[in-house]
Amino acid sequence: MSDSSSNFQHDPAEIIVRPQEQLLIDALDAFSPSRMLCTSQGVAQLAAAAARRFLSATVYCHYLDLYHAEKARQYVGNALPNLTLGCSSDFPPQPVDLAALPLSTQGEAELTRELLQEAHQRLETGGVLIASTDNPHDRWLHEEIRKLFAKVTRRESSQGTVYIARRDRPLKRVRNFGCEFAFRDCGRLIHAVSRPGVFSHREVDPGARQLMAAMEIAAGDRVLDMGCGSGTVSLAAAFRAEGVSVVAVDSHARAVECTALGASRNRLSNISVEQSASGPHCGPGTVDVVVANPPYYAGFRIARFFLESGYAALRPGGRIFVVTKQPEWYDEYMSQWFNDVVIEPSKGYWIARGWR
Repeated sequence: MSDSSSNFQHDPAEIIVRPQEQLLIDALDAFSPSRMLCTSQGVAQLAAAAARRFLSATVYCHYLDLYHAEKARQYVGNALPNLTLGCSSDFPPQPVDLAALPLSTQGEAELTRELLQEAHQRLETGGVLIASTDNPHDRWLHEEIRKLFAKVTRRESSQGTVYIARRDRPLKRVRNFGCEFAFRDCGRLIHAVSRPGVFSHREVDPGARQLMAAMEIAAGDRVLDMGCGSGTVSLAAAFRAEGVSVVAVDSHARAVECTALGASRNRLSNISVEQSASGPHCGPGTVDVVVANPPYYAGFRIARFFLESGYAALRPGGRIFVVTKQPEWYDEYMSQWFNDVVIEPSKGYWIARGWR
C-alpha cells in the first residue's frame, strides 16, 4: 500500500481560493462572532481566515469526506488554536452565532438543501447565515434560503452572489433528506439506506449492479469493498454465501454511516465499516476478494489507489473485481499489480478482474 502521506500532496490548483469562498472571506469584516461554523470546498481557507480575524472566537470547519479534511489539516497546520477541522455525517450539535457556507453551482441540490437546513438548526436565535455561490446570476439558491429565513439580503458581484440571513425562529418543519430503497440480488430483496452527498443517492448505481453480477464470492470468503458508498455491493456480498465477512471502506462519513445502517436494516452482523482516506485497516494479505467501483473524477488517481490498496489487502491467490467505463487505463496498468488480468464488457460497463 502507498505511504498515506503521499495521498495528501497538494495540487497547486487546490490551494487557490475558489470564488465563493473568497466572497465569504471578504464578507467577514461585517461580523464579530463568538462561535462560527463553516464548510470549505478547498483546504479550509475561509476557516483559517476567520480564525485569524476572530482571535477570541471558536471556528469549526466541517467536512463530509475524510480525505479532504486531512488535506485541509495538512495545509492549515497547528498554528491556529481556535480553529477545529472536523469530519462527520452532520454538523456538530453545538449552537453557533455565525454559519458560513460557500456553495457551488456544480453542487448536489439535495445536499445543499440539507446543509442549509442544518445550518439554520445550529444557529441560535439572532444568529446569522452567510452563504455564497459562484453564480453571479443565481436565483435557485436565493429561493432555497428564503424557504428557511424570513428576510434574505442579496449581494451580487462579478465573482458570484452572497446571501445574508438572520434566524428569528425555529423551523416549522424539519425535512428528512435520507431515504431507504430496495433492490434485488440473486433473487433476494435487500434494503439500502442513503443520504445526500453519498454516491448514487436514492438508487443503485448501474455500475454497481454490473459489479454485483460479476463478483465471485465463495463460502467463508473475506471481502473488501473499496469505496463502499451507500453499501449496496457490500450488502449483496454479505448475503452471497455462508460464512462470508465484508469490510466496507470509504473516506466519506455518510457513506460508512449508510452502509452500517443498511447492515442493521438487513440484520447483517457480518459487515464491518471503516472510514479511511489511507486504505483499509484490515491488514495486509487478509482478504480473499476485493470489489471496487472507483469514481471517475481526479483522473485515475483514485483507481490507482484502489488497486494498490486492494493488492496489499489480498492474500496470495485472492482476486479483485473492478467496474469501469474506461477500460483502456486498466488494460495498460492493472497488470502492474495483478496476474491474469481479464477485462470484459458488461451492459455498457467493463469488468476488470485479476488475481494476486
